[in-house]
Amino acid sequence: MSKKINIAIIGLGQIGIYLYNELNLKKKEILIKTGKSINIVAVSAKNRNKKRKFKINKKIFYRNPLNIIKDKEINILFECIGKSDGISKKVVEKAIKSKIHVITPNKALISKHGDYLSELAEKNKVNLEFEASVGGGIPILRTIKEGLATNKISKVYGILNGTCNYILSEMESTKDTFFNVLKKAQNLGYAEPGNPKLDLNGYDALAKVKILSSLSFNKKISQSKCLMEGIENIESKDFDIAEQLNLRIKLLGITEIVDNKLFERVHPCLVKKNTYIGNVGGVMNAVILEGKPVGESVLQGEGAGPGPTSSALMSDLLSILRGNIKYPFGISQIKRKQIKTYDVNNYVNSLYLRFEVKDKPGVLSQITKQLAKYKISIQRLIQIPDNLRKKASIIIITHNVKEYYSKKCMNSFKSNKNVLKTPVLIRLF
Repeated sequence: MSKKINIAIIGLGQIGIYLYNELNLKKKEILIKTGKSINIVAVSAKNRNKKRKFKINKKIFYRNPLNIIKDKEINILFECIGKSDGISKKVVEKAIKSKIHVITPNKALISKHGDYLSELAEKNKVNLEFEASVGGGIPILRTIKEGLATNKISKVYGILNGTCNYILSEMESTKDTFFNVLKKAQNLGYAEPGNPKLDLNGYDALAKVKILSSLSFNKKISQSKCLMEGIENIESKDFDIAEQLNLRIKLLGITEIVDNKLFERVHPCLVKKNTYIGNVGGVMNAVILEGKPVGESVLQGEGAGPGPTSSALMSDLLSILRGNIKYPFGISQIKRKQIKTYDVNNYVNSLYLRFEVKDKPGVLSQITKQLAKYKISIQRLIQIPDNLRKKASIIIITHNVKEYYSKKCMNSFKSNKNVLKTPVLIRLF
């Protein structure tokens, strides 16, 4: 690689523009650490004249990013658009085929097309780096690929979405509503200002889980349907009950090998307050790996915002500048295996169930009979009456129950007119 490195940035949203500024500010530092002189020769975004936090050089602006690869001599391309398909995939594919190294924080792209793009990168002998796609500034992927390379990892779990963790932490501490805290998160730049649905419904965290699975277990990326639930239905009263039980609500991403099958999932969990994961608050992410011979490893850091993401992107850049041509997923595509998926219906767990019901005789009996019908036994029961509105909240902690039965049981309450809304279900972890 030449001492002079030409760089292109595709996408100038929060992350792209922050990265643009970082690259300009740290040219000397990069030269000292790698012996390479970097130069941003092209940028691309939808709107050239949009007001941005940092000024861009409009002389190097391209409306069509594909023209950059055609017109300019590029060594490294940053893809910061964030879509799983469309122009994101096209520009990365074309760059790799043109023997250009690619760095991206795009977990949607990697979790969907990572196998194909990885094979393409190997074939063209360039790097496809995506450290920033999981855990913001936490060097989790590099730790798995390099630091723990000889370990046999059996389970990875943690808080993988800083937006959700911030919302849940704020709801707990301020007793405010979900929608008020979401607005606050948007104002602070922790949640997308337009449509934050992919953060809130668990999709973002699940994409990260799929990448972690692939690296941890040396397997192809799973495209099977997984258990995915978000935080939109959690209310202030759930935090009040959790407090009584000495528990805390967290959205967890979990991947593990069960009976030689892959079990990936994302859902809210009730965790004990005295656990490590129970004390990770705000926009922090935390990842816990279980493996042999290392035992348990914990990595924690900020997972939301352009600063932590940019830190990971810069780490990938320096790795490339130092001449490290590596397999994107740690080992060759040929050696990465397919693995069968664990049947989620067999997942056994203790549950927190909250029913909002009409406060009248016989309703509790209806609920307990229905639970018994589906082999769900009660460990603890709490009733909170609302005499003014003639309603009540019934909270039930169950013994261990199969996912199959809990799903069937919850669906059965749709026809019960005494149950006023869909019951809230949170699994204990």
